[in-house]
Amino acid sequence: MELKDCIVLVGVQLEPRHCRRLVIAEGVVQKMELGEPVWAIAHGALVVMPGMYNAHTHMGDACLPDGATGMTLEQGFFRPDGYKYRELAQQTEDEHLSHIIAHLRYMARTGTVGHVDFREQGVYGSRLLRRASEETGVRSLILGQFNELPFDAAALQANQAPLEDEAIAELESILAIADGFSESTMNDLTDPAWVQIRQITERHHKLRAIHCLENDGYREVSLAVTGKGDLERAIVLYTPDLVIHATVANANEIALLSQHRINVALNPRANSNLGLPLAPITALLDSDANLLLGTDNGLLNSPNLFAELDFTYKIAKSQYGDAVRPAPTDILKMVTSNVRHLLPETPGYLDVGLPADLVVLDFHKPHLRASRHLVASILTRVTPDDVLLTLRQGKPLYQNSDH
Repeated sequence: MELKDCIVLVGVQLEPRHCRRLVIAEGVVQKMELGEPVWAIAHGALVVMPGMYNAHTHMGDACLPDGATGMTLEQGFFRPDGYKYRELAQQTEDEHLSHIIAHLRYMARTGTVGHVDFREQGVYGSRLLRRASEETGVRSLILGQFNELPFDAAALQANQAPLEDEAIAELESILAIADGFSESTMNDLTDPAWVQIRQITERHHKLRAIHCLENDGYREVSLAVTGKGDLERAIVLYTPDLVIHATVANANEIALLSQHRINVALNPRANSNLGLPLAPITALLDSDANLLLGTDNGLLNSPNLFAELDFTYKIAKSQYGDAVRPAPTDILKMVTSNVRHLLPETPGYLDVGLPADLVVLDFHKPHLRASRHLVASILTRVTPDDVLLTLRQGKPLYQNSDH
């Protein structure tokens, strides 16, 4: 495949450069004949950007779009009786699989080549998403969870019991399919269980993730039972590769995330949809945490990262309280080059010799053809209709049929 006379966002810093010739073969970028930086255009262009990574999805509940409207976080999403879990239990396998496949294809249509998914329903759930990923070509990094919580309320309050053999066997079976593990919150398991899970996932070289500080209740319950907040407890016991939300993170908790250089996936649209506070995006941007973006539950949001970028960028500008910060590129990195810190084998940017994971955007469209800041326009003006082509390792995941 070859593109001529286009603009490519090059390298970790995503610098827009004129490219006389972009050659893709054998799944990698073979050649880029680069010219000068190009931040503004007057008469349209093809713009090539890295394929995006969605760092937090629950694609299993994409079969229930907007089903939890008007429900609290607890009513909609908490185990075992939340709306999501009740409804998922009623899906037939074929019906459920078709919904997941359709939404992965929509992700490809919106420029996403991979996602980190928090997959409910134990072994069955992980296997179902793996089938959908193989069908569509979208890379699914699957983080499984127990089909049913292994502890009752009394055991969680006592906080002494380890995982029993049955739960360990289920975890091993999940990890044989999935890329890692993530239970919903630190409050769902005991301290000894979290240590066991860390040891088992380390042995299998699998990812660990956890939802932390989505609301004040996560911290308060953890403090009441263990004397430690949920984030501190996660860092000490579980050493997660990825922390989700940090919606109500205070200064001390942000300092912890910064000190440990933790990967943090923010989900501003989903949090807002639930009436939760907006995450302290600017304080996190100013820290040493590595920020990523996710669209969260499929029943809350479409998995469209362009919408997430727009929302996040404008919230951050409002939180900074000026028109200068943040730089648009700092927000775009959250779905591209920042992913390399979570997934070292995934660059998240474009350069010669790297995987051809990319998106071709049509900046000839009327609302884009005279952009005076290409990266800002990607954040705030690009829509799914402007995506011409999405490639993963040189293979088309989506191609606009009109071109």
